[in-house]
Amino acid sequence: MTPFIARRALLAAAVAALSTGTQAAEPAFPSGPMRMVVGFAAGGGNDILARVIARELQQRLGQPVVVENKPGAGGLIAGDIVAKAPANGLTLLLGSMGAQTVAPSLMAKPPYDPRTGLAAVTLVADSGNVLLIHSKLPYKSAKDVIDAARKQPGKLSYGSSGQGSTLHLAGALFAQQAKVDMLHVPYKGNSQAITDLSGGQVDMAFSGIPPALASVRTGQTRMLAVTTAKRLKSLPDVPTVAESGLPGYAFSSWYGVLTTGGTPAPIIERLAAEIHAIVAKPEVREVFAQQGVEPETSTPAEFQRMIDAELTRWARDVKTLGIL
Repeated sequence: MTPFIARRALLAAAVAALSTGTQAAEPAFPSGPMRMVVGFAAGGGNDILARVIARELQQRLGQPVVVENKPGAGGLIAGDIVAKAPANGLTLLLGSMGAQTVAPSLMAKPPYDPRTGLAAVTLVADSGNVLLIHSKLPYKSAKDVIDAARKQPGKLSYGSSGQGSTLHLAGALFAQQAKVDMLHVPYKGNSQAITDLSGGQVDMAFSGIPPALASVRTGQTRMLAVTTAKRLKSLPDVPTVAESGLPGYAFSSWYGVLTTGGTPAPIIERLAAEIHAIVAKPEVREVFAQQGVEPETSTPAEFQRMIDAELTRWARDVKTLGIL
């Protein structure tokens, strides 16, 4: 062997050894137990979807995936926990439009940078909500509510899952378009708002569908309308707000999975692929339908672009809606 060939052989061996060593140093994902943080109390839409996805991820990835409820600040407390976690993909957030793109606009200095603190993984669902009232109130439609609110400015109260949450936005948009003044009462989660509505502490609530159905079955509340542009397949007999007294009204939101900003792209892509497979399962789609949400997935890049656009939009619109 000539000296030149020998040097080439040694160089090739060194490169191969370095490559092997680098590959061996990269930990497998997931490297340990995972957690999915939810910014609202147990029983709400975020929580229900989080538990479905966490259970399926645990089966697919072979690691425990524990759901942790960290309510408060319209979901920003949970977002802050995930933003400050190690960037290894082991800490996930079941996020929503209100928590990730509206709540940051309500604070002069959010606890984390909403554009870089979290990394988008994928959308999981689009969601509609319902207008729910206490069963002892006489209102039969959205028009009845509007008429009563005009006669009693500032007297009718509605609960939501928190200041700046999607349910607050649904109510604020309703009041703005109807040109009425209603009292907003924020809670730390949808289920807490429904508990107080059922007890008569508030008159109405804009609610996710699962907790609303539970209270309707007990006879404590009545469902007047859905907030979506069209009737929901899961509630075909419930009219839209537009149909029942406020033409042009439509409001829906989204749920999605995020992780810590700076998480390596291969981990994010792996998570997205796993969640896409989960959302495609017929049994998971059936659970989503029962919750009144439509399955919807995206690439990480698509989801991030949507979040960035909505952050810009809501920074402007929270003032228009009088949320600030």
